[in-house]
Amino acid sequence: MALIHSFESSGNYLFRNRSWLPVFLFVPAAAVVWFTNITWLNGFWYQMVTALALLASIAGFVVRAIAIGTTPAGTSGRNTSEGQVAEQLNTGGIYSTIRHPLYLGNYLMWIGIVIFTFNIYFVIIVSLAFWLYYERIMFAEERFLERKFGDAYLEWSCTAPAFIPSFKNYRKSPMGFSFKTILRREYSGVLATVIGFAFIDNLRWYFLTHTFDPLRTVNIILIITILIVLILRTLKHNTRLLQEQGRS
Repeated sequence: MALIHSFESSGNYLFRNRSWLPVFLFVPAAAVVWFTNITWLNGFWYQMVTALALLASIAGFVVRAIAIGTTPAGTSGRNTSEGQVAEQLNTGGIYSTIRHPLYLGNYLMWIGIVIFTFNIYFVIIVSLAFWLYYERIMFAEERFLERKFGDAYLEWSCTAPAFIPSFKNYRKSPMGFSFKTILRREYSGVLATVIGFAFIDNLRWYFLTHTFDPLRTVNIILIITILIVLILRTLKHNTRLLQEQGRS
């Protein structure tokens, strides 16, 4: 198999199974928390690193929210676990500044959790692993778009960077922002992120004290998040309150 076809094939495989990637981070994260010495972190630096971790994950959610909240139905921003989907090329709004905003959002959301381990080496390793993993996925996705849209895709790809945004060619999205779309589509990602932070925080607390405190702030936040997710999931699957015509 030619290398270009091998890259595309592996990218499609990784795309279909990308939801499993964060799960595999929990095992090494536990080991990292166990071996990471945080005695050098006084109250100020502990709060600063924690704030940095939270800001990274919040920034990732905002990036994803902007992309999803302004995405019309049937565009390249609405791929599914079964495969690539695109009835039209999405090149406006955030997609005029970056070709893969959802993957950038994913990286920021998860690197926030990794930063919360307080281990710089783990941050570097996960960042490299993320790039190697998603580079194949982006390659396969762009091959699909190039075949389907030809010159229109090539013209867009010459003005919008793959992963680091550039605003010099920004064009307003033809679709306004939809908060309903965010409520309908992003609750699972938010829950996964909160679970990640809760896992790291409870694990570190247990390693330090050999106790588990269910009433710690992070656990209360997790419970509230779960309740909100259950409500949104019920509304999504049993009502039309969160549905909007022309939205993905």
